[in-house]
Amino acid sequence: MHPVLFQIFGKEIYSYGIMTALGFLCAILTWLWLGRRETRPPGFAADLGFWLMTSGIVGSRIAYVAANWAHYRAAPLAIIRIDQGGLIFYGGLLLASAALALFARHHRLPLWHLADFAIPGLAIGHALGRVGCFLNGCCYGRPAGDHFCGVTYPPVCEPGKLFAGIPLYPVQIIESACLLAIWVALLAAYPRRKKDGAVFALYLVLYPPCRFLLEYLRGDERLSWFALDVAQATSLALLLAGVLLFAFLPRRKFTPPAR
Repeated sequence: MHPVLFQIFGKEIYSYGIMTALGFLCAILTWLWLGRRETRPPGFAADLGFWLMTSGIVGSRIAYVAANWAHYRAAPLAIIRIDQGGLIFYGGLLLASAALALFARHHRLPLWHLADFAIPGLAIGHALGRVGCFLNGCCYGRPAGDHFCGVTYPPVCEPGKLFAGIPLYPVQIIESACLLAIWVALLAAYPRRKKDGAVFALYLVLYPPCRFLLEYLRGDERLSWFALDVAQATSLALLLAGVLLFAFLPRRKFTPPAR
């Protein structure tokens, strides 16, 4: 675990911030690759990345601060320290979806067409962000017992203090691997889709079940609703939305002009 990767002129550069920036770059590269045979306005991928990543980070941070308000009420200046971690993905997904709808309206593009185009970039950005979580020591797993994949954290971070010398499940890396596989599946599905919204629906069918199951391996504090935590309940709702999208999306496909 390396929460601080290096220093520049005495300024600490955090691994979480570096991985977030790398995720942003890989998302843009994904959109450039997807749009290589399509006519897009100059700077389309960069503009899309700016609005989705900005809204995603803000939404994720708002959700995290709301869930940990007792801490941030006493230290309000810490609210802006996103370089040190502290994001809830589903909060970011919600606000990024709203930004995507506005972006589609501004560019006069069908919403579901743009959702198909955008979602692979989100998957790779999220995958690299989870690596940042691992390096930062947040979003950690529960004790792994004698399981071979257990990771022991140093005492300088929260899991190292709470579980001193105890191996924990590396849920961040497992989730990152799942997201990389989903990213490949979405890239393969994009040119083969038969109707707009199908790739976005595929993401909703693939990622939420992974997240639902991985929540059982989480060791950090979780907000709960009855027998499920909030992330699991949200995952079930999104999975249902994905199934309904597959079933009821109109069978039509918008094709941008070729280069």
